Amino acid sequence: MNVKADTLREFAAAIIAACGSLPPEAQAVAKHLVEANLKGHDSHGVGMIPTYVRNVQAGRLRPNQHAELVSEMGSIAVFEGGMGYGQVIAREAMDWAIGKAKETGLGVFALRNTHHVARVGAYGEQAAAAGLVSIHFVNVLIAPGRVAPFGGATGRFGTDPVCITFPGLGAAPPVVLDFATSRVAAGKLRVAMNQGKEVASGTLIDAAGRDAADPAVFFRHNGAMLPFGEHKGSGLALACELLAGVLTGGGVMQPNLPNHGVKNGMFSIVLDPARFGDTEQMRQEMEALVAWVKSAPPRPGVEEVMVAGEPERKALDRRLESGIPIDTNSWKELVEAATTAGVPPAAVPPMD
Repeated sequence: MNVKADTLREFAAAIIAACGSLPPEAQAVAKHLVEANLKGHDSHGVGMIPTYVRNVQAGRLRPNQHAELVSEMGSIAVFEGGMGYGQVIAREAMDWAIGKAKETGLGVFALRNTHHVARVGAYGEQAAAAGLVSIHFVNVLIAPGRVAPFGGATGRFGTDPVCITFPGLGAAPPVVLDFATSRVAAGKLRVAMNQGKEVASGTLIDAAGRDAADPAVFFRHNGAMLPFGEHKGSGLALACELLAGVLTGGGVMQPNLPNHGVKNGMFSIVLDPARFGDTEQMRQEMEALVAWVKSAPPRPGVEEVMVAGEPERKALDRRLESGIPIDTNSWKELVEAATTAGVPPAAVPPMD
């Protein structure tokens, strides 16, 4: 089925509100999730809501929390998330960093103990919209570890994403690089399982460390994902744990980790490019670089060469027009979550 963004956003907000969130929070979380769907990242979209409902009911996700400023020393701050919705708390921390970067050229924060921050690229886009450069490291505390280290047969890391953005500095769109350090995001395995699809070789191993293709191995049989780029992704995951877990004070992956549901730490650096030189010259250089990259002839089977952030913009245009595709199993899970949360049946959109 294809669902219009406005319809899906309204339904998502109703579920979040039924779990106890005040209207501004419910709308902010729903907006963030549906935007992920619109940009082609169904792994970080409304399919996360059943997990959120379970975590609220288990006391692992606390509605109506805000970023609490623990300390501020010049351009550096530490925020406590109180296990509230990351979509609200991380955005509030970013508001502080953007303001500080505008004021001093630099805003750096450590955010600890927040529930799922969801698509990290949204915070990079928040900085880029303000004309700023941003770098983000996130750790994912989820028991048990779901990503094997390079050479390992069982999970030790979360999916631990990294995001780097560079603003367009004019009419050009920003570059938004946003990726999990695992081969794919865990949510992509959920989507594949619901669609009855297998995953590519090199994505997943079973509990004995053997290659696996069935995503159910990950969710039901103690399998683990592999890092992207072998030792490179594994090393970046370790860096995320150090920066977003150790440095923030939010904790890291280790034996006997308590079940937090989904707990994130985030370490972010926001920079004003105007403090480094002529932004007009930077714009020209950036546009020349992007044009040069995109001028490479596509390999066989590739439609066009794209840069980071471009696939999301294309998906946004396409899905705003045709709607957001949701498979039957994912829709069923969403409706069940709405029922569990107490959303009236009349508020559930009909499935076309």
